[in-house]
Amino acid sequence: MVEKRRFTLTIWIFAGFFTGIIAGAAFGESALPFTDPLADIFLRLLRMAILPLVITSIISSIIQVGSAYGLGRMGLRTFAYYLSTSILAILTGQILVNIFKPGAGANIILEENPGSIAAVESTLGEIFLNIIPENPFAAAATGDVLPVIFFSILFGLFVTQLKTDQRDLLGNFFEAAFEAMMKMVSFIIWTAPFGVFGIITGIVATSGFSAFKSLGFYFMIVLAGLAIHMFFTLPLLLWTLGRVNPLKHYKGMLPALLTAFSTCSTIVTLPLTMKAVTEKSGASKKAAGFVLPIGATVNMDGTALYECVAAIFIAQVYGFDLSLGAQVTVAATAVLASIGAASIPMSGMVMMSIILGAVGLPLEGVAIILAVDRILDMFRTTANVFSDSCGAVIISRFSEKD
Repeated sequence: MVEKRRFTLTIWIFAGFFTGIIAGAAFGESALPFTDPLADIFLRLLRMAILPLVITSIISSIIQVGSAYGLGRMGLRTFAYYLSTSILAILTGQILVNIFKPGAGANIILEENPGSIAAVESTLGEIFLNIIPENPFAAAATGDVLPVIFFSILFGLFVTQLKTDQRDLLGNFFEAAFEAMMKMVSFIIWTAPFGVFGIITGIVATSGFSAFKSLGFYFMIVLAGLAIHMFFTLPLLLWTLGRVNPLKHYKGMLPALLTAFSTCSTIVTLPLTMKAVTEKSGASKKAAGFVLPIGATVNMDGTALYECVAAIFIAQVYGFDLSLGAQVTVAATAVLASIGAASIPMSGMVMMSIILGAVGLPLEGVAIILAVDRILDMFRTTANVFSDSCGAVIISRFSEKD
């Protein structure tokens, strides 16, 4: 039932996208007084939900993972692997998008065009310093996302150190709050077709059809980055660290990868992934049972790559050449926001909103890439699942040495 609803929403988003093209072409700027409010309502709803969702999802995920698994030697290795592969994926995407610049020179006129963004003007040292909030409530009130993420992770870690009854009390509270936020976000996401219709109508009415050439270029850059990560970076790690033939591993993982591609769900694929790594690639059941459930929650290599490429592409569309410090902000936010984001409906769109907020770009840029998000979701979920499977094999080999 869930997949049926998600597929139905995808159809409505495509309907909003294409009817927006038709309306913009047929009526031009005369349609804007009627379509702009639809875009504004959608974007305001999205802004309203971002920070409460970030806080509740990260804290509840940290408490669940910390309570269930702790941070022993295997846990530290697992998180080190997931952090490393996420950074490698992000670097791959950043190199490609900076070399080819798919958004540079794009003829897309957007309603909200900032004169400057804070992340570009800040130095690398200032960005790292500003991650630590002097007042987390003030950071939340001003929409400063990265300090809120930092505080939420730290708070969640210290909740896991409380007595059992206190930890359970706070864990149940934040889990319930997260479930409530998920229901709210599900409602907001169902307004996306109207928001997409309004924004695309405005783009076509003011910019014409040349905007979609850049979108196609961006689509190919994301696919190229995912292919490099999945067919070069991860197999190299699997061969050098896991001592497993990558071709053998691919063959064993084929049913799980096809399921991930068709369902866009890491959780649904979990039983198939566990069966493949234990029976085909020699991972121990203990390592697989530990690593894979954590990976389904916090490891999102493909998503992190996609989000970084998308954020830099949107910045290029707005005419900004993101500095090293700004791109570090994008990378750090993608890694930190991925904790707990796997359970969020249409997590790609929600994470994209978080990253744009951290960099200081308008949320209007989300609608530019939303048309191809569902297709790319199939590829990035497949990369996420394959990374989880490689992690299980590698961690299993190191655990056997112990």
